[in-house]
Amino acid sequence: MISHRLLPALVVFLISGLFASSATRGDDRPNMIVFIADDVSWNDYGCYGNTFARTPNIDQLAANGLKFTNAFLTASSCSPSRASIITGRYPHNNGKAAELHLPIASHLRWFPELLREAGYYTALVGKKHMRRDKPQPGQPIPGKAFDLIDNGQVKDNHGGESKWVETVANRPKDKPFFFWFAAIDAHRAWDADREWKKKYGKMHSPERVLVPPYLVDDAETRRDLASYYNEVTRFDYFIGQVVEQLRKEDQLKNTLILVLADNGRPFPRAKTRLHDSGMKTALVAHWPEGIRSRGAEASGLVSVIDLAPTLLAAAKIPAPESFQGVSLQPVFSDPGKIVRDFVFSEHNWHDYEAHGRSIRDNEGHLYIINRRPQFAWQGPADSVRSPSHQSLLKKKNAGQLSPAQQDVLLAPRKETEFFDSRKDPLQLNNRSGDEQVQNRESTLRGKLLQWIRETGDSIPEKISEDSFDRQSGDSLENEKYRFTTPGEDRNASRINHSGPIRN
Repeated sequence: MISHRLLPALVVFLISGLFASSATRGDDRPNMIVFIADDVSWNDYGCYGNTFARTPNIDQLAANGLKFTNAFLTASSCSPSRASIITGRYPHNNGKAAELHLPIASHLRWFPELLREAGYYTALVGKKHMRRDKPQPGQPIPGKAFDLIDNGQVKDNHGGESKWVETVANRPKDKPFFFWFAAIDAHRAWDADREWKKKYGKMHSPERVLVPPYLVDDAETRRDLASYYNEVTRFDYFIGQVVEQLRKEDQLKNTLILVLADNGRPFPRAKTRLHDSGMKTALVAHWPEGIRSRGAEASGLVSVIDLAPTLLAAAKIPAPESFQGVSLQPVFSDPGKIVRDFVFSEHNWHDYEAHGRSIRDNEGHLYIINRRPQFAWQGPADSVRSPSHQSLLKKKNAGQLSPAQQDVLLAPRKETEFFDSRKDPLQLNNRSGDEQVQNRESTLRGKLLQWIRETGDSIPEKISEDSFDRQSGDSLENEKYRFTTPGEDRNASRINHSGPIRN
C-alpha cells in the first residue's frame, strides 16, 4: 500500500510522465512546414503551366503531392494575408490587422501557438511581419507561438531562406516540429541579382521572359520581370535544400509541406488586386503518409483561412471557435472533394485608400464590389515606383495603351464587376449588369452581402487615406493618415461567424 505521504509526489510524477509522453511521441504525429513566398503570383511556377519559370523543387513536390488549382487569399497584401493564414480568420476579423503593418487582436489564437502547447517544436525563420496588439487591461497575456524566431538573413543572402536547413538539422529530435519558413523573395527591391550564386543555375534572360498583356513589352519591363523570376528561383532552391535534409533524416514521409504565397507579384495589376492576378495563390501540398492521390489536382475552392484548421486536424488538435475556415483533410483523401462553395477576399488600405470586397464560386465566377471606385487600382507604392509601372505611364501619355493596360490606370472604375473566369481567364471583360448573367450576379451579390453582415465587416465613416503619391509612388510624409479599420466599429475581432461557406 502506498503511503498517503507519497501520494502527492506520485501524482506529480504521473502527470509529468503524461506530459512528457505527449511531448515526445513525435513518430505518430506529422511534422509540418509552411513555405510562404513574398509577392509571388500563382502562375509563376512551372507546375502551374509557366514555361519560363524555373521551379524544379516546387514542381517535384507537386508531382508527388497535391496541387490546388483554385486556392485564394483573403487579402493581396502582405501582413493582412499572413495574419489571416496564422489565425484562420478574415482580415477585418483580426482587429487592426485588416490593414498593412497593423497588429492582430491580442485575444485571437495563432495555430502555431496551439501546436506548441501540444508538444511541437515551432520556429519562424524569414519574414515575420505579424505581431499582436497589446492586451487590454484584465485580458490574459497571449501564449508563445514560436520557440525560435530568426530573420534567416546572412551577409550574402537577404532572401530570408539561408537558415532553413540548419533550423531543420538543429531542432530538438524528441519532438514533432512545425516550421513557418517565410522568404522575403520575391519582394522589391531585387537583391537576388547582386547576391546570385552558381548553385541557383543561370539567371533568367530578359529576352525570354513572358510579359502579360496588361504590362508594356519593353526592355525595362523585361529586365524587371527577369529580376523577379530570379527571386522566385532562389526561393525554390532553398525549398529543395530543406526537402533533401528531410530525406537524409528520413523525415520526409511524415512531414506535411505546404507551399504558397502571401499575395500576387509586385507588379501593376497584381499585388493588392482582387482579381486572380493578385488574389489567387499557388498551393502545393506534399505529405506521403497523409495524401492518398499523388500528383493529383484539386480544383475545388480553397481559402487560406482553411490552412490553420487543416494543420491542427493533421496533428489531432481541436480547432478553436475563432477559426473561420474549414479543414482540407477530406481533399487529402479525395482530390475531387468540395469543402466550400464560396471564397471571400478583401482589399483595404495598402499605401493607398481602398475598400473592395469579392466572392468567387466553383463555377469560375468572380463578383467584386468597389467602395472607392474614384481611384485606380494600380498597385502598391513599390509597384508604382517600378520600371514596369513607369513604362505604362509613358504609354498612357503617348495615348498608346491597350485595353488591358488601360485597366491598370482606369479611374473612375465601375463600382461592381462580374467575370466568368473560365471564358475570360485574365478577367478583362466586366459583365456586371449584363442580362445574360444577372441571375448569377444577383446570387453572388446576395452571398457577399450576407458575408459582410454576418462577419461584422464595415465601411467606416473615416478610413485610412493615401500615404504615397499615386503617380510617383513617393511618400507624402503625412503624419495622420490612419483612421478606423474595416470591422473595427462593429467589434468584428470578437465575431467568429464564417459567413456562407456552402450553398
